[in-house]
Amino acid sequence: MLTALLAGITFGLSAGFSPGPLSLLVIAQSLRYGAREGARVAFAPLLTDAPIVALTVVVAQGLAQTRSALGVISLLGAAFVVYLAWSTWHATPPRVERALEESPRSLLRGAVVNVLSPHPYLFWLSVGASSLSAAAQRAGALGAAAFIGGFYLCLVGAKVLMAWLVGHSRGWLMGRTYRWVMRALALVMLIFAGLLARDGARLLFA
Repeated sequence: MLTALLAGITFGLSAGFSPGPLSLLVIAQSLRYGAREGARVAFAPLLTDAPIVALTVVVAQGLAQTRSALGVISLLGAAFVVYLAWSTWHATPPRVERALEESPRSLLRGAVVNVLSPHPYLFWLSVGASSLSAAAQRAGALGAAAFIGGFYLCLVGAKVLMAWLVGHSRGWLMGRTYRWVMRALALVMLIFAGLLARDGARLLFA
């Protein structure tokens, strides 16, 4: 069980701190609305990943049949990340009164990004499903629970830490600096959108 827990922790930290559309959304929401909204994005995988994990464990043996589905998901994810990039580019420095009036819908945005990103599907198809099965074979249900628990605790925890660090440093990022930081984030989002589109095309047409 300890081996399964350590494996989950390792994969969770790697996924939590790795750059990607969800991490960029954590940073963008933390800058616009504060650390709390960024942290809400971080919890999105807890809402969306259960069916992803179940699906990939079932179809891991039929990976060839899932390539086209992953390709479509990648292209949809690219389109949504482009929308997020546009929104981030046009973001203006937050004001307290405006933040109180707005509904950032951070958790919903995070859930949509996570569902439309191929990263969780690819992780569970390529590494997660086999690791989960190995943990279950070695230590039964407790081993599987240790792997899942360690993975998501560290995945979400890493992104919450990211939100806290960004949210508590945004005081010196107001005004012109804020705009340039958000535009830089938007450009990085566009790069990831391009990578998602490329991966989608490869999965569809390879």
